[in-house]
Amino acid sequence: MRFRTLAATTVLLATALPALIPTTASARPADHLRTAPATPTVTTAYGLPGAAVYPEGIAADPYTGAVYVGSYADGTVYRAIPGRHTAEVFLPSGTDGRRTANGLKADLLGRLWVTDSTKGVAVYDVRTRRLLARFDVPGTAPRFVNDVALAPDGTAYLTDSVREVVYRVTPADFAYARTHGGTGELTPQYDLSGTLEPHPAGTFTLNGIVADPAGRYLLVVDMTGGDLYRIGLRDGAVRKVALTGADMTHADGLDLRHGTLRVAHNTVNTLTRWQLDHDGTAARLVRTLTDPSLEIPTTLVHTRGRTLVVRSQFDKGGPLGSPGTPGPFTVAAVTGL
Repeated sequence: MRFRTLAATTVLLATALPALIPTTASARPADHLRTAPATPTVTTAYGLPGAAVYPEGIAADPYTGAVYVGSYADGTVYRAIPGRHTAEVFLPSGTDGRRTANGLKADLLGRLWVTDSTKGVAVYDVRTRRLLARFDVPGTAPRFVNDVALAPDGTAYLTDSVREVVYRVTPADFAYARTHGGTGELTPQYDLSGTLEPHPAGTFTLNGIVADPAGRYLLVVDMTGGDLYRIGLRDGAVRKVALTGADMTHADGLDLRHGTLRVAHNTVNTLTRWQLDHDGTAARLVRTLTDPSLEIPTTLVHTRGRTLVVRSQFDKGGPLGSPGTPGPFTVAAVTGL
């Protein structure tokens, strides 16, 4: 079942994920990213059981320290408990009809948000594992619901990598869905299709997204154009963030803590660390790590003094369509980034 699901997702990625592979001579961030003097270290934090996991998303519970990892191949969600080195299955493949799990976020109310690229986002109670609500993109037109960020007021924002929009689920939307059958619709809140640099039709663009802890703005990356965009939550204004030191081509997952933005650049096996200015309009590269042992890092989360990085192995018989046999699926722990 996992391999049949993977074959289906490979077809989707072949049409919607060309930006994972360089398309222009300028799309080479790893060729010119500058490395800080200190060298980060990479070890293994958790193993993920399964022969074809191909993980993509990760989230850390702010209260318990538990780490959740989602399988792009079949939708399984794993939970890694502090003190243990192997994750357990938290939500099995096919739970509530999900066959893929992309972006994950754990919120302060004990809920886990899990995106399904083909549909929308499902929200679970981490204590009972019960589905609380789900929000889907209406219609049948192509979509790729990718990553999710949570603002301080509890609002969730989600990127669509094909439609180049950001969806929004407010606490009021969540409450309404809970009292009306547990379902709701995802409708675009911010449309960046006229703002991004021009791309060929079908290009995979918007990917990682984070919210300013003060509730002022969102940051969302265009992984093909290498640009980072700031969306003002008070005025809706969209502008490019001024980047110094490199660009963000191949950027996938983002993590924002205390003015520090950490970025996973997938197919070039690179992590970067950036320092934001006070209002999120500029970012300066301060550290880079390129290491083949990152195995196509799709996203990351900085928690408890280390950065946990998803090793997707998408290039080993997985969604990238390349031949090969993956090794054990793991989550890396990076210190010094």
